[in-house]
Amino acid sequence: MRRTICFLPMFCLLSVAMPGEAADWPHWRGPARNDVSSEQSGWNGQFWVTGPLWEINVGEGSSSAVVVGDRVYLTGWSQNLDTIFCLNGETGKELWRQSCQSPRYGRFAMGDQKLYSGACSTPEYDSDTELLFTLGVDGDLNAWDTRRDGQLSWSLNVYDRYDVERRPEVAERKKTQRDYGYMSSPLVIGRQLIVEVGARAGNLVSFDKRTGSELWRSENRDEAGHTGGPVPIRVQGVPCVAVLTLRNLVVTRVEGAEAGRTVVVYPWTTDYGNNIATAAVSGNSIIITSAYNHFAMCRLKITLNGATKVWENELASGVCSPVIHEGHVYWAWRGVHCVDFETGSEIWSGGKVGSQGSCILTGDDRLIVYANKGSLSLLETAKRSPQKYTQLAAETVFSKTDAWPHVVLAEGRLICRDRDGNVRCLVVGSGPVAN
Repeated sequence: MRRTICFLPMFCLLSVAMPGEAADWPHWRGPARNDVSSEQSGWNGQFWVTGPLWEINVGEGSSSAVVVGDRVYLTGWSQNLDTIFCLNGETGKELWRQSCQSPRYGRFAMGDQKLYSGACSTPEYDSDTELLFTLGVDGDLNAWDTRRDGQLSWSLNVYDRYDVERRPEVAERKKTQRDYGYMSSPLVIGRQLIVEVGARAGNLVSFDKRTGSELWRSENRDEAGHTGGPVPIRVQGVPCVAVLTLRNLVVTRVEGAEAGRTVVVYPWTTDYGNNIATAAVSGNSIIITSAYNHFAMCRLKITLNGATKVWENELASGVCSPVIHEGHVYWAWRGVHCVDFETGSEIWSGGKVGSQGSCILTGDDRLIVYANKGSLSLLETAKRSPQKYTQLAAETVFSKTDAWPHVVLAEGRLICRDRDGNVRCLVVGSGPVAN
């Protein structure tokens, strides 16, 4: 069943029960950076979401929300400004905003400008310092102090600091060169803020999160990819990060005397420079995927001695990052797909999903999919539907521009956004959750 979400009286919305354990969403792809949430889907056999609880326009961009306690942080672009909004999560009331000069596109932008613009990197929140880190499309790396209404703590521009150049043509087929500027999220690990700079000086650069001073540069010097950001992985007990650059999957040490040293380089180059889906980590495995000339999904086993390919199939995700959960891999791109984690064999697929899509796996083993120009759906995972695609409910949240921004589930609320910066917050659940 599909329906268009309509406004309900505020007193009705606030009386809706919010089942399950509430959790923050402080990073790209959620608390564990893998799109697996402890929160319940809210499905009770008939009812799923109510809303909107509140709505706002924050300006252009494909950045997703960050949620910490009762605060929601959003970024958007308008009139040559990137603006950080801090909202009350329950009411949508603006608590503060901060802005900085920024162009609509990065300085070397090339190609596909009708598909993206504005603030595209999702902020990173650090609970230790309560700083919110943002990376603008033109390379402005900023640390905002949320304890002081977002006052700027430190700032630098990575294009200027590291003399970063336009991404080159890397495909055998010519005229596929693309440069979207900076898309990936910064990553906090301990005292470090790790950023995919993509410079000749190093693909990754680590900064002291409190001061912005440089700590190390990576041995690998690939140009930056267009993914959502570096992902933490422990390789035989050694803290590392994985990132899909313009040319390769690269795993890099991040601590101790060998910080910045390369552990793995696995070739993965795509026409149009479109390595967009974020690498998905589970234990000692990484799943990478892309479309175009490299239309495939691949699972790699990572050790300190290198990468071993476990499987590679002829399925792909061009945009949506894979979600790994209990022996299955899910994603939403040209349909919703479920494959076997051990073998890479497809188990089921279905649904009306185009190129735009993101998904979250909920604490009650259901899949929330946000896709197309703002369509929202709730699906059964392989736990309850092991053989076929099963849709439980569908809603229309928006209908005009691409739903590139990742859907967010936090504190019993779903936050949906489109590329024009329209944001709607929906309430999840209306009673006991069906099993």
